Amino acid sequence: MTYQIRRAGGHVEVLDENGQFLFSADNEHEARQELREFEAA
Repeated sequence: MTYQIRRAGGHVEVLDENGQFLFSADNEHEARQELREFEAA
């Protein structure tokens, strides 16, 4: 699956390949860690 990480104010948002919001994180590093966990589930 393809993901997009975009900055939004003081945090980042992770979207799926269709642009649907999945979750937010404090920074890009945290978002990538959460994506690994998300894909493993």
